[in-house]
Amino acid sequence: MGTSVKVSNLRITAGPATLVDRVDFEIEPGKVLALIGESGSGKTTTALALMGYARHGCEISGDIRVGHHDVLRLLPGEQRRLRGREITYIAQSAAASFNPSRTIMDQVVEPALIHRLMDRDAAEAKAVALFRELALPDPESIGERYPHQVSGGQLQRLMAAMALITDPDLVILDEPTTALDVTTQVEVLRVFRRAVQERRTTAVYVSHDLAVVAQVADHILVLRDGKMRELGDTDQILYQPVDDYTRCLLAAAKPAERPGAPVDPDKSPLLLEVRDLSAGYGALDAHGQPATKILEGVDLKLYRGQAIGVIGESGSGKTTLARAIAGLVAPCRGSIAFNGHPLKPTVAQRSREELRRIQIVFQMADTALNPARTIEDILARPLQFFHGLRGEAQRARIRQLLDLVRLPSGVAQRLPGGLSGGQKQRVNLARALAADPELILCDEITSALDTVVGAAILDLMAELRKELGVSYLFISHDLHTVRAICDEIVVMQHGRKVTQVAHDDYERGPHHPYFTLLARSVPELRRGWIDEVDLHIEGARAAQGVRSAA
Repeated sequence: MGTSVKVSNLRITAGPATLVDRVDFEIEPGKVLALIGESGSGKTTTALALMGYARHGCEISGDIRVGHHDVLRLLPGEQRRLRGREITYIAQSAAASFNPSRTIMDQVVEPALIHRLMDRDAAEAKAVALFRELALPDPESIGERYPHQVSGGQLQRLMAAMALITDPDLVILDEPTTALDVTTQVEVLRVFRRAVQERRTTAVYVSHDLAVVAQVADHILVLRDGKMRELGDTDQILYQPVDDYTRCLLAAAKPAERPGAPVDPDKSPLLLEVRDLSAGYGALDAHGQPATKILEGVDLKLYRGQAIGVIGESGSGKTTLARAIAGLVAPCRGSIAFNGHPLKPTVAQRSREELRRIQIVFQMADTALNPARTIEDILARPLQFFHGLRGEAQRARIRQLLDLVRLPSGVAQRLPGGLSGGQKQRVNLARALAADPELILCDEITSALDTVVGAAILDLMAELRKELGVSYLFISHDLHTVRAICDEIVVMQHGRKVTQVAHDDYERGPHHPYFTLLARSVPELRRGWIDEVDLHIEGARAAQGVRSAA
């Protein structure tokens, strides 16, 4: 059963900086509170404080009561006994949280064994029951696998099993579906909600996505810059928000459409043509086929000035398509032509001019930027390589690039670690623009960003398209995102292109069943949506014979 939570005057500081400032809230037993806000708003920091935990160098003050525990007054050993037993945590990235060298069962039963709640046999039996409760495939044997042998959606649910095996009173869910594609997200969200409701567990759900928390939360606390902006029940926050910032979040959750003027194929030259493209990973066999085939016979045309979206579930081949066009993955069959000229299969074989014309912006801004180099150094590299710029000409162009992506010139002297996620992604975009490309391949560039920052990036890209005439191939699993910026949508499934839909035809039908499935899987900003959508999704899956990606 759940427990009560009461937080009073919570402050979390890191030296002179205040990360969370005078936050107060209560949660009744068995209820779910959502913490909502942009990156850096203090959501995760507040949630972790419920366990008496703060990052190195931070201090927590105030009053936190979880059931009969005065958390901040407990000794360190008592806090450790609380964590993983009465309070558990489900992280955003299950893939980064599991140990790749140990079986799933070893890791799921570990909390029960550490806290000496039961013996190994009893713990394994309880784990299998949880696997079944969480709708995992092969519940009797999935525990024998290693983390890399299951999908992202399955791994996220296995982390939930690890969190629930001790029958906790409070569960903290930290962006648990953000890294999942839309169809998997619906299934995992539904399973999480049912597990919490049936167990009457008190829960804190951390997210930047109001449409997601609308399906699970009883109350919502809106945070910005570590301060409370609004606290209320879910219906009040969704339909009668009081604070201007809450209204801003609600507006960002409904992305405005930003497509440019329609491109007439009869008048605009063909920029990119992909024909019968197949590609994969691993050693080639005697027939020149890779060990793991990802793409199979893909055809695609993109005209100058167009923005084309590519959507599909995880594993559908979206990113492999972008990497093949960029020359990072060599096709095993088919051809890629740019401006009417065939492209060599790999980066190493392409000319400097061919490299300049096609640039790629990756999903994870953190890993795409060298943490030891200043932003000026990072932007200088393509300017030197492609254009031979040095000295004042180079510095002037860097200032122009930063201005193009709406960053102040002072950013040039900073390291990536001193920038927010949205700022880092703008730097990645500026680096691509430094080459003066004709085509930018955008690989899930807003999926790791909160809704407000993601919407700002989409606005920026639409403006750059108008100003510079650059074309985009926009990879995403989110139909709303590509709909906001793209003229057409290519739908991928199991490595194949199954359909292509023009922007003006989005609302018209009938569409391919898989396109319909993806469209219906994007959470709507209203309570009860997830209950209504279940049958539609299952029906679409049955009609299409789609194997669950979760």
